[in-house]
Amino acid sequence: MPRLLILLLLIFAARATHAQSNTVFLSQGKIEFEKTINMYARLSADDDGEWGDLLKKMSSHFKKSYFDLYFSRNKSLYRPGRATDDKDNSMWIQPPAQDNIVFSDLDKDQGTSQKNIFDQVFLVQDSLRQIKWKITTETRTIAGFNCRRANAIVMDSIYVVAFYTDEILTSSGPESFTGLPGMILGISLPHEHISWFATKVEAIAVTDGQLAPP
Repeated sequence: MPRLLILLLLIFAARATHAQSNTVFLSQGKIEFEKTINMYARLSADDDGEWGDLLKKMSSHFKKSYFDLYFSRNKSLYRPGRATDDKDNSMWIQPPAQDNIVFSDLDKDQGTSQKNIFDQVFLVQDSLRQIKWKITTETRTIAGFNCRRANAIVMDSIYVVAFYTDEILTSSGPESFTGLPGMILGISLPHEHISWFATKVEAIAVTDGQLAPP
């Protein structure tokens, strides 16, 4: 009986070692993010009266959009992705940051963002946002990758929950969220009712053109 137990333990250890050796660490590729906005919650926060109720009737409960993030080594480019099939009556209620393009150069600690505000296009160049993350022991799987949770406060009052994976070597993420030891595959701003979560990760060769700053 002891010999059988030892044999089973050796087989289990061999399989575990084999699984670990097969872990793929990506240094370049493409990630699709699904951005979800709870429109009802945002409208309730902005207006609790009849006008707010009318806007809710004209809007979907959840507004979804898609963004692509290309990454290679220590650079990334986040930009609008595929169109959705959303054809409700809330098209004139433009959710925030729907057309943002964000380029991040992690080596130089610099970012370039293109933002549309009131039909005007602004190009902003600045150092990358410095976020004081607190890494926790909570984990979850996102798009097939093992991720760990981290929390932070940005802009003095906005609570952020992030999930990152060290199986993707580029320390970037959607929008201008960076600074964790790996790629951020999930971001939630609970009080803003907005979240970004990766739906798929593609291990593809990324060209310089796909990483060109706006």
